[in-house]
Parts: sequence; C-alpha cells; structure tokens
Amino acid sequence: MLILLAMPAIGLPLLLSLENDLPLAPLTRAPPQAIVILGADISRSAGARPFGVGPLTLERLAAGSTLYQRTHLPILVSGGKPYPRADSSLAGRMASVLVQEFHIPVTWEEMGSDSTWQNAAPSAPILAQHGIRSIYLVTHAWHMRRAIFCFRRFGLLVTAAPVRHDRFLFDASEFVPSISGWEDSYFAFHEWIGLAWYHLRH
Repeated sequence: MLILLAMPAIGLPLLLSLENDLPLAPLTRAPPQAIVILGADISRSAGARPFGVGPLTLERLAAGSTLYQRTHLPILVSGGKPYPRADSSLAGRMASVLVQEFHIPVTWEEMGSDSTWQNAAPSAPILAQHGIRSIYLVTHAWHMRRAIFCFRRFGLLVTAAPVRHDRFLFDASEFVPSISGWEDSYFAFHEWIGLAWYHLRH
C-alpha cells in the first residue's frame, strides 16, 4: 500500500478529485470585495526569529500579491501561532512578507486560528464589520474545497483563487514511487477526511 501511495499515478488523481468544479468565476451579482489568504506551513529557524513562512505559505502569498495587483482589493491574512509560546502569529509573519518583500498592503490580520474552520470563524466577523460578504479565497487548489465549505458556512460568498492547479501527465514516470507521490497522497487523504469530518460536525 505504501508503494502504491508513493506513485504519482495514485496520488495525483486523488488530488485532482479535490480540484474539480471550483467556483473560479466571480459572481456578477456580488463581485468579490476583499482577498483572503490562508496560512499553511512555517519554516523553522534557530536564529532570533524562531519561525518564518514556509514554502506553501509563500506560494499563497505570491498568488495573493498577483491577485492584488490585478484587483487592488483589501487583503486579510489568516493564521494563528504555530506553537503556544511563539512570539507572533503566522498571520503577522505573512503580513510582514507581503509588505516588506512584495510591497503589498495588508488591511486585516486574523491571528487566532489553527485550522481551516478557525480561519473562517473569526475572519467572517472581521469582514462583516466592513460590509464585506463576497471574497476571493487564496489557498492551494487541493485545499480549496474544504476552505470554501468553511467560509460559506459563515455566510461568505466565495470565488476561488487557487494556487498551483495540479495536472496528470500520462508518462511512465508517474508510476515510479517517490517522496512527492507520498506527499500528494497525504494531502489528498488529509483533505477528503477533513472535509468528511466537517460535514459530519457542521
């Protein structure tokens, strides 16, 4: 089973099953009024700053900055402390990268979440205070289905702005086990199990 799950030919179709039929076109009746970027991973450091944004989070920030340059909508970043004694939140680090590296302003920071559901729960009231009910949601394509479920549960209209849509290459290399194949299978199972759990609980 581990060998099978390490094959991209297994993991990629599982990921692609999450990425189909996402709401990519903005609603004409309610166009997006803000951009929400969800945090993902961190990078650990032994220096003065014990953590920074990880590669997945950085991909989302890059996609969010490109979307901002096209729309100039206000940005909310969402991500809590990666561990209880951390000196700052992931959202704070994301905001710093957007401002200092991408030269993109950040309007709001949601700093208390540690799950996708908790990304949505406090973000929705922040946006509602400013009359925002329709958003672009920036996260990875394989994570988008679960993220949309959460934000819709809190009354927001969502247009997907997915990062890195995956595609299957019909090639013999797709049947060679690899670490990336395991990673694909991990993300796919994590998302489908998480989505099923959210449906049961909420």
